[in-house]
Amino acid sequence: MRKRKQLVMVAASLATAVALSACGGDDEGTSPDENTDTDTGSEENMDDMDGMDHDMDHDMDHSSSGEIPEDLEEAEDPTYEVGSQAMIEDGHMEGMAGAEATIVGAYDTTAYAISYTPTTGGERVENHKWIIHEEVQDAADEPYEPGAEVMVEATHMEGMEGARAEIDSTEETTVYMIDFTSTTSEEEVINHKWVTESELSSIES
Repeated sequence: MRKRKQLVMVAASLATAVALSACGGDDEGTSPDENTDTDTGSEENMDDMDGMDHDMDHDMDHSSSGEIPEDLEEAEDPTYEVGSQAMIEDGHMEGMAGAEATIVGAYDTTAYAISYTPTTGGERVENHKWIIHEEVQDAADEPYEPGAEVMVEATHMEGMEGARAEIDSTEETTVYMIDFTSTTSEEEVINHKWVTESELSSIES
């Protein structure tokens, strides 16, 4: 009887040990899952941060002092007069298209879209719009054709002044300096250079 009782107690102890081992296994199995979730969250956070950095790199504040080249001629009869409002149909940066612009200046010139490598380093900027003929160093008397290489005097963006650029396209037009409020950030952009006449439209009364 006593021996049988001892066997029962041993069996009960073994059962308890197995049960505890199973519980411990569950805990250990849970921890890696929890760590995996945490790691995944961290990766997602890093992706979000990368996206923010990327957006910040492209979030260009094109406000300026409003200074213009000395030899730039004001337009005699611009479609959009200084002080009037126009709608921006085609924007060069986020929050520009669809914004209402106030015309600050109107000038007759040749506008160029250019590609260049910033003097401050970084990736090559492709098809930047716009610089004007008067912002080319030692500009020729005649407008440049696509494919020509020029030295840039414009200071619209960091690393632009002094950069060697390739002309991507040429447009003889009236260019406008404008004020507008970004449609995405509600930030005020002052004396933005430049938009062309084809990038604006009249605001219906």
